[in-house]
Amino acid sequence: QVQLAESGGGLVQAGGSLRLSCAASGRSISSYGMVWFRQAPGKEREYVGGISWSGETTTPPDFVKGRFTISRDNAKNTMYLQMNSLKPEDTAVYLCAACLDYCSPDGPFDYWGQGTQVTVSS
Repeated sequence: QVQLAESGGGLVQAGGSLRLSCAASGRSISSYGMVWFRQAPGKEREYVGGISWSGETTTPPDFVKGRFTISRDNAKNTMYLQMNSLKPEDTAVYLCAACLDYCSPDGPFDYWGQGTQVTVSS
């Protein structure tokens, strides 16, 4: 069993940066693909991006291109989301998920974190 815990969220001004972490416990995630989603109040969950077990990242959606970067450190059992040039519309709960080998944006996912709130003020 794998437990995922996101951290690093908070309140930041527009144009600022945050780095989110998704730390896994229970077992190694070195064989797992991992993804980031976000969900704003009243909106559907959005796929932010993913990374394979070997570190290959997926093509990001247009709304994060050039601003967000996903990485992972298997030695630390952790995935990261570096977010730069943040905008008020990036305000959401950010969640991570994991699946064995490769994660399709549509799932299925084996494990989910609880999420971390990111609020970007204008």
